[in-house]
Amino acid sequence: MAEFRLTSETLGTYLADHGLANDPAALSIRELGGGVSNFVSLVEGPGIRWVAKQSLGKLRVKDNWTSQRERIFREAAAIESVGSILDGAVPQVIHVDHANFLFVMTAAPEDSVVWKKSLLEGKVSVEVAEAAGRMLATMIKASQQGPAYRQQFADRTVFDELRVDPYYRTTAARCTEARHVLEELIEDSWAIQNSLVHGDYSPKNMLVRAGSIFLIDFEVVHWGDPAFDSAFLVNHLMLKSFHQPQFAELYFQAARAFWQALMAALSGVQTMDFESMTVRHLGGLMLARIDGKSPVEYIHDEDVKSRVRRTAKWLLNDCPGSFSAALELVSQSVLET
Repeated sequence: MAEFRLTSETLGTYLADHGLANDPAALSIRELGGGVSNFVSLVEGPGIRWVAKQSLGKLRVKDNWTSQRERIFREAAAIESVGSILDGAVPQVIHVDHANFLFVMTAAPEDSVVWKKSLLEGKVSVEVAEAAGRMLATMIKASQQGPAYRQQFADRTVFDELRVDPYYRTTAARCTEARHVLEELIEDSWAIQNSLVHGDYSPKNMLVRAGSIFLIDFEVVHWGDPAFDSAFLVNHLMLKSFHQPQFAELYFQAARAFWQALMAALSGVQTMDFESMTVRHLGGLMLARIDGKSPVEYIHDEDVKSRVRRTAKWLLNDCPGSFSAALELVSQSVLET
């Protein structure tokens, strides 16, 4: 039997066949962009505002990049588990289909805006950055207090397939002068098993409404090094500062606000080498988004790419002693003429 592929054309009939909708013709369905590892579509109709998601085995990128499709079930489980931590700030799972590697969940409130979109437009909210810091702290603290999280999300296979290998190992192979420090970063980070890690803590996965964040995309969730999440978010802000230096100070303000809110909320919490690992991951991720399998889509200028590479290698090799020192180093690179 041919494999079922979820598309905007097949979704309405699929929902009706599974008793989730009455009349496919009454549904408005559109594919959502921005991802390379899944088919994602928004469906709206009478009493329905849902997102359907089906995992892909081969990702939609130039390089050969594959991952086990079963990760979709891990994401559904993570959403249900994290729902008790972030009440109202994550989707609710409506339906899971194990045969076809897909699930259906509630969508963000209708007037929500993807934070990435606002950032690229230069609409930078310190309030949202602070909310992102507090949200990450909440996940770290709550997961440490619940032993079930460690057991449920101990497997890091998908994190390796979708992050460690395409980001760090690929970049190490392509940038031989950074190979040793990237290999050390992989080893040191892998040894840290301290809390639940989202793994894609990015502005594209934060839908904002009235200063509150609705967090999505948990497919690489695992138990591990929480500094990966903090660096992942800051890296997106730093890359945007290189891309749009006219908004650079706003992006830096957001990064500082995020870090301050995160650290204040983590006061007294056990986080192994959190600040230094955040700085190291920042360097690794910055380099990976230029030379890894998933280069950032908005940086095309070769001079800008060179400055990002140089800055990333400084962070990796010199490893500034503090987050503020790392931001100062990036700022100098962004503003150089």
